[in-house]
Amino acid sequence: MFYAPMLFSSIGFKDDAALMSVVITGVVNVVATCVSIYGVDKWGRRALFLEGGVLLEPSLEWMETLVICQSGMLLLWFSSFAFAWSWGPLGWLVPSEIFPLEICSTAQSITVAVNMLSTLLVAQVFLQMLCHIKFALFIFFAFFVLFMSFFFYFFLPETKGIPIEEMPKVWKAHPFWARFVQHHDYDNRVQMGKGPIVKCS
Repeated sequence: MFYAPMLFSSIGFKDDAALMSVVITGVVNVVATCVSIYGVDKWGRRALFLEGGVLLEPSLEWMETLVICQSGMLLLWFSSFAFAWSWGPLGWLVPSEIFPLEICSTAQSITVAVNMLSTLLVAQVFLQMLCHIKFALFIFFAFFVLFMSFFFYFFLPETKGIPIEEMPKVWKAHPFWARFVQHHDYDNRVQMGKGPIVKCS
């Protein structure tokens, strides 16, 4: 998104057309985010993450080939749509649902900091990668999409409809994460401090 005008210019669009393509990309992004808002509680978080991965990974791979011609623009819009209805908003939503209340504020702060630092890193290296490996950089990102899709499939529990105070039970029941949960801590309901229960946000 940061370098979309440059990408469009590099595949032959004139300045006005490149800027218009960025506007279309932004509209696609907004529409897809609205789809996510509507569907996240109907379809579940894992389903959207996995659908996003299934759509993102091949679109990034094909983009490396097709971006040389102007049909790559359609794939860029398609991958923007796939990201904005899944990984984009869920990267903010799911972390707010999975941490215990006692640490959710601190944990969410760390999550946001890591997200922003990662965005900064990508923004700093993107142009250098584009100059050195050309459009093969989409294969680089496709590899990480594939890796994360496997991670979501095997390690991310579904959090749809689960109150935050019940998340320890979800971790306890998960085939992988259960080995890291202190079982004796969650035999009964999680004990909360005095005061109103608030959802981490």
